[in-house]
Amino acid sequence: MAVKWVDEFEGGFGWLTRESRMRTSHALVVDGGVWLIDPLDVPELDDRVRATGEPRGVVQLLDRHNRDCAALAARYDVPHIRVPATKGTPFQLLQLYSLPMWREAALWWAEARVLAVGDALGTIAYFVAPGEQLGVHPLLRLTPPRQLGAFDAQHVLVGHGWGVHGPDTPAILRRALVTSRRRMPAAWLHGFKSMFRRR
Repeated sequence: MAVKWVDEFEGGFGWLTRESRMRTSHALVVDGGVWLIDPLDVPELDDRVRATGEPRGVVQLLDRHNRDCAALAARYDVPHIRVPATKGTPFQLLQLYSLPMWREAALWWAEARVLAVGDALGTIAYFVAPGEQLGVHPLLRLTPPRQLGAFDAQHVLVGHGWGVHGPDTPAILRRALVTSRRRMPAAWLHGFKSMFRRR
């Protein structure tokens, strides 16, 4: 499994597996403690985590994002926090969806202005319309998580693709939410074409 280290910033780092879905995991560092977000186990992860701080917990934002959450929580002997839990971390966990087949929370770290989302938002071709840097999941475009637009995020970390960083991030986030329905046909067509190109 090819791995690329991504989303390196003062508050943590991420790693992306180069496959069709480009699954992305993150580590956030708070007061010397490392919190893993929807993590996949990859080579060198233990070294990166230990060099960054002391493992404190594993946060699973999406019910079906099992990935290696349980195994890593057991290996590091830390809590495994999953939806619908909203406590037990230094972050604010917000319930986005609570459906029989889709339970998802978002993570907001106010001090660092970090917003982490499992599946509701993404940056790979499957999520975005042409020209978009960030898009709503194709199955959620009719019901986008508009509450996320209230956050003045400097960093938006997603479960599929590279994150969005910098001073333009709040505007990019709000644009993705506001235009979600209107740009749904273009996003679906773009996603379909990207799947066809991979074959």
